[in-house]
Amino acid sequence: MKIAIASDHAAVEERLALVEHLRSRGHDVTDFGCERGESVDYPDYAALAANAVAEGKAERGILICGTGIGICMAAGKVNGIRAATLSDPWSAEMTRRHNDANVACFGARIHSAKAIQRMADVFLETTFDGGRHTDRVAKIMALEKGQPVPS
Repeated sequence: MKIAIASDHAAVEERLALVEHLRSRGHDVTDFGCERGESVDYPDYAALAANAVAEGKAERGILICGTGIGICMAAGKVNGIRAATLSDPWSAEMTRRHNDANVACFGARIHSAKAIQRMADVFLETTFDGGRHTDRVAKIMALEKGQPVPS
């Protein structure tokens, strides 16, 4: 699977460990950074990876900052992105099964590198259930475009 990944300065080590882990599992990973030692603004890096997903250059995105919250908020502003901050393997599974999320966000100050890898694996391996959830995802996407929610 093609994966776009990025982090801010709070999560460089976790991102690099995740890139290595994902590549060892056969994924095609584009790493948008950031570099070690530089303080950066997480929206800049969220935009790079989220735009790659929105433009079809990657199937999924993974973003990491200190809490996972700010980078998720930034990614969610990109048209076509359904980003979720994940807290455990169950949330990683359910955001794929029910929400068809295409970007996973993690907090490096909350989770270990191993925990992030475990949740990322679940996120990438889980498929969307479809069915009744398809209409719900369509409603999410209508909200994004400022359209009325279909009934």
